Amino acid sequence: MINGDLFPVSPPGLCVLPGFALAEEEALVEAALAIASRAPFRRMKTPGGREMRAAMTNCGAAGWVSDARGYRYAREDPQTGEPWPELPDLFRRLATRAARAAGFTGFMPDMALINRYEPGAGMALHQDLDERDFSAPIVSVSLGLPAVFLWGGPNRADRPARLALRSGDVAVWGGAARKFFHGVAPLKPGAHPRTGAARLNLTFRRAL
Repeated sequence: MINGDLFPVSPPGLCVLPGFALAEEEALVEAALAIASRAPFRRMKTPGGREMRAAMTNCGAAGWVSDARGYRYAREDPQTGEPWPELPDLFRRLATRAARAAGFTGFMPDMALINRYEPGAGMALHQDLDERDFSAPIVSVSLGLPAVFLWGGPNRADRPARLALRSGDVAVWGGAARKFFHGVAPLKPGAHPRTGAARLNLTFRRAL
């Protein structure tokens, strides 16, 4: 971090692709909302019973869930008892192209976690450790309101860099940085023509 300001470029281990998904913004938002109409957004609870501030849903072969049993991937939506909606081809193609642009060839996601942030909501520093294949990168697509992405290091105590992400920006990390801590600062109030007073985040992974 530079004097507490936003980091001007991608820090080591993270590749930010500004505006990479902007041309497909409308279609991506529509697809995400269609998924949420079948598998509604919900605020999951941590194993300790704390409600998360961001609302979530999933699509693909499995969905990330959290409850008293712990963090895990489930093939069925525990709220509906039905399989998660299919991963749209639009999503899969975008994730594969973004991964390739960041230097990760051959990435083929099998699911997407969709987070919905409203003003004041954020996500504490954490690692993505529930996937089976850590050789695959994480591809994260920002849609709607701007956010500040927190990019830490291999240890929770590492001071995170702060990066401004706008609608259409894509962040990719993998390799030696695959297990780095990361998070999202509380969202500031605002309005976006496609998402209203919210930010959608599509996070593509190889979970199974």
